[in-house]
Amino acid sequence: MKIVCAPDSFKESLSAVDAAKAMSEGILAMLPDAVVDRCPVGDGGEGSLASLFAARPGETVTVSVLDTTGHAIDAVFGMFDDGRLAWVESAAAIGLAAIPAGQRDIMSASSFGVGQLLLAAMSRMPARIVVGVGGSATNDGGCGMAQALGVRFYDADGALIGEPMSGGTLCQVAAIDTDARIVVPVPVEVASDVRNPLTGPDGAACVYGPQKGADPDEVRMLDDGLAWLADVVRRDLGVDIEALPGAGAAGGLAAGLVAFAGAHITSGVDAVLDAVGFTERVSGADLCLTGEGRLDEQSLSGKTCIGVAAAAAAHGIPVVALVGSSGPGADRALRAGISEIVIIGAGRPAAESIRDARRLLADAAGAVSVRYTR
Repeated sequence: MKIVCAPDSFKESLSAVDAAKAMSEGILAMLPDAVVDRCPVGDGGEGSLASLFAARPGETVTVSVLDTTGHAIDAVFGMFDDGRLAWVESAAAIGLAAIPAGQRDIMSASSFGVGQLLLAAMSRMPARIVVGVGGSATNDGGCGMAQALGVRFYDADGALIGEPMSGGTLCQVAAIDTDARIVVPVPVEVASDVRNPLTGPDGAACVYGPQKGADPDEVRMLDDGLAWLADVVRRDLGVDIEALPGAGAAGGLAAGLVAFAGAHITSGVDAVLDAVGFTERVSGADLCLTGEGRLDEQSLSGKTCIGVAAAAAAHGIPVVALVGSSGPGADRALRAGISEIVIIGAGRPAAESIRDARRLLADAAGAVSVRYTR
């Protein structure tokens, strides 16, 4: 029996690589003769780069960049295909998971470090660049990133807005000057895990601002700032980013990459699945196991479980999702190609499930695999 283990990370407990290993161990404990392919994946957010390195040879490049608070840190990006592909994970510079909940300051957080990563990737002269934008702590519409590329922003008095810009300074923008911008000479793909527009009730600030530390007043200010920025970008650059599907990813960083780096937005999970060779690896399998921390209606907009299920379904392979919890909309996943949803540690307190996630995931993977051999 051939089984492919293609999970995303289980936030706060397991990386995608560790989750795939736990699944594999559980399967082999029950079915020692099974052929198990560990294929950790992602949706363009944090951990996607590690999934690529687990699947194919590549080079890790370390560069000093500014984090969301303006402090210098070491961040990495990956080079693959003999240097033809550069994969930049924005969370390496501006990741939300690296900031304790009580210390998140979305109003002053900047995406400047992502621009520095992009410049470093450009210097390696790849044929294309993929920027994974999930898991950011920012909501600056990509303006900090743009400043790193040489874009200048001016206020109503004609004064240059200082670096690095943040979500709290968006409403100061009165004019945009791209004369000194460093043009990205190769195609840039934004690997997005969501389809949210830039502004409005489904936009970056309203949907994701609270988890990044924004209170209701700050959510309104950030949404107004992004709408203001979109108007200026439309006027000065002739690019309409406000209603673009996926533009709201990473606090509007996706929109900024479109406006200031000529990027186009693509499905993050599809980009990762393509990069790890998932189609070839799942071909001929008897079962595919996927998983993530939570499966709900947001999962349907481009998250890993649904992307894996769609790709495996094309080969007629059953897909079982092993998840930490489920929420409203999870039942729709059963109509999107997932054969079964199994909640690991069902009935246990959340803290206990997070602590014991590795064992629970292994046990669930083994039990499910046995059932599908009958």
